[in-house]
Amino acid sequence: MPHMWWVVAAIVVLGLVAAYLVWTAGRVERLQGRAELAARALDAHLLRRAAAAAVLAERRFGVELYAAARIALDAGPDEREAAENDLTRQLRGVQLDPGDADCAAVIAASRRLALSRQVHTDLVRDARSARSRPLVRLFRMGRGREWPRYFDIDDPTLTVPADVPAT
Repeated sequence: MPHMWWVVAAIVVLGLVAAYLVWTAGRVERLQGRAELAARALDAHLLRRAAAAAVLAERRFGVELYAAARIALDAGPDEREAAENDLTRQLRGVQLDPGDADCAAVIAASRRLALSRQVHTDLVRDARSARSRPLVRLFRMGRGREWPRYFDIDDPTLTVPADVPAT
């Protein structure tokens, strides 16, 4: 009968380890899925900002801003970061009037993009941290998906000059 306690203890320990592994695998999957959704949301905000910048460039500013916006809209995955950084530099180089509806749309899109980029960065960091744990790597829990990638761009928030009243 005393050997029975060892068997019960071993079963309890195995059950706890199995529960922890299932919980960890679920957490890795959830974080990975959230990082992928954040990447899609970031992509949507990048497209909205580029489209708003293209409209603004057609109506008020020159060819350079329009070209940067079109390149950002048409860029492939490997060229996206450079194109978005160029668009950000072009947008910072023009005088934006928040009273103008087109300028206000670009400013608002840039603010939403900055927030989306921060959320994406946080979720990618969490997913990469969860996937890099030794137990997760040992059991290859994230093997069905690619490692989440950071999207490295300059801060897209546009500042409004102090002499221009915000509406």
